[in-house]
Amino acid sequence: MPTSTILQDLLLHAPEETVTLGWLMGNLGDRSFGIILLLLGLLASLPGVSAIVGVIIAFPACQMILARRSPVLPRFVAARTFPKQRLASMLIRVDPPLRYLERFIRPRWQTPLQMTKRVVGGAILLVGALLFVPLPLSNVPPALVVVLLSFAYLEEDGVLLCIALSFALALLLIAAGTVWQAISATGWVGGLL
Repeated sequence: MPTSTILQDLLLHAPEETVTLGWLMGNLGDRSFGIILLLLGLLASLPGVSAIVGVIIAFPACQMILARRSPVLPRFVAARTFPKQRLASMLIRVDPPLRYLERFIRPRWQTPLQMTKRVVGGAILLVGALLFVPLPLSNVPPALVVVLLSFAYLEEDGVLLCIALSFALALLLIAAGTVWQAISATGWVGGLL
């Protein structure tokens, strides 16, 4: 079943006023890791919430590295509520591009599921750390990479997964280069070498 259909069904069965992350995970079944990370990646692209999402994203990413069957969040995180209207507006904006992408993205270049889960979890954990950078719009590139990784994992598309991992690597190299430049400018590197 395509991801867009699963997300629309999820919205139809959502409670009236507020939704919790625990409710989302309980209703997603086998695709819970991919869909939770896709939704968290989309939330991380919004201004002001990227640091909170960066913390939350670490839980399912670590559990993917450990090859858990489905994500389990701490009670205080799983019980956190957000308005159903916010979920609905996000899904309405995401639905047309998602349906468009699903015409091209399909299962290909199959990889072993457990290994893929661990690689995707590790990449999301590393890229998720970039959500804490306190610069305007610095949350958008890592959030988009998380969305790409999640979507590739959900649709079992090895080609898209390779592209998403390449973007993740490029983003991490840029961040490492920026940190290196900042450390070099302070003069710490000369003292260390």
